[in-house]
Amino acid sequence: MRDVDVVSRHAGLARLSFSVWAALIYLFLFAPIAVLVAFSFNANEYGTFPFTGWTMDWYRQVFADYQIKDALYTSLKVALEVTVISTVVGTAAAFPLVRSNLPFRNGIRIGMTLPIMIPGLLIGVSLLILMTSVFHFQLSPQTAVIGQAVYTTPFVVLLVAARLQGFDPALERAASDLGANTLNRLRHVVLPLIMPAILAGALFAFTLSLDEFIITLFLIGGHNTLPIYIYTQVKFGITPEVNALASLLLLASLLLLVIAFTLPIALRKMRFAYRARRA
Repeated sequence: MRDVDVVSRHAGLARLSFSVWAALIYLFLFAPIAVLVAFSFNANEYGTFPFTGWTMDWYRQVFADYQIKDALYTSLKVALEVTVISTVVGTAAAFPLVRSNLPFRNGIRIGMTLPIMIPGLLIGVSLLILMTSVFHFQLSPQTAVIGQAVYTTPFVVLLVAARLQGFDPALERAASDLGANTLNRLRHVVLPLIMPAILAGALFAFTLSLDEFIITLFLIGGHNTLPIYIYTQVKFGITPEVNALASLLLLASLLLLVIAFTLPIALRKMRFAYRARRA
């Protein structure tokens, strides 16, 4: 019994130690973000300690700054274009990866997902050389769209391909037996079933594009997005407006990620409820 008690005591100490270690890791990861958000409400005009009161003035200044509005417009425009391109190209690329008999299909899949594993610095530099030295393009938000789409499209491919792999082919065969041609099967059977994965991929692409900094910095030329604007302001010192803008960007990213995770579940429940009502 003493041996059992000793083992139980050691196991309890080990669990407590791992719990404390995990708590310290989470504190190290999320405490700076919490401090950033808190400083965005600090009345201190330097955006640092000490706290001299709580205010919303910095958020009002953010919405009144024309440079921030221009950077926000550019960010949203680029993110929307990247989302459309990544969703269409990624969804179309997922079908042959899952359903075709291409030789070296696994190698092709790895090749399509390489932009996820390659550092953004290399992608940005290589695309900068390609567009300016080879194609002689003028750097603009459109070149940034191309560069970001290279990075975000593999995420859509992975999500849609995973959904297609779990797709029951008997549903398409049943639709064919009922007289549906290829277009009707795609429209009424395949797309509705993989739509949650497509929407999740689109939201991931939008979020990644909104936060992308390195590739955008190389390819956007003289224009600014929100991450680039924050970077240029931080070089001259962290101000309360930067804290407020970063907090808003963080909130937008979190909301999009929550939608990306919850939307497929909600759509699935709505589809089941609709089928139940029809039945």
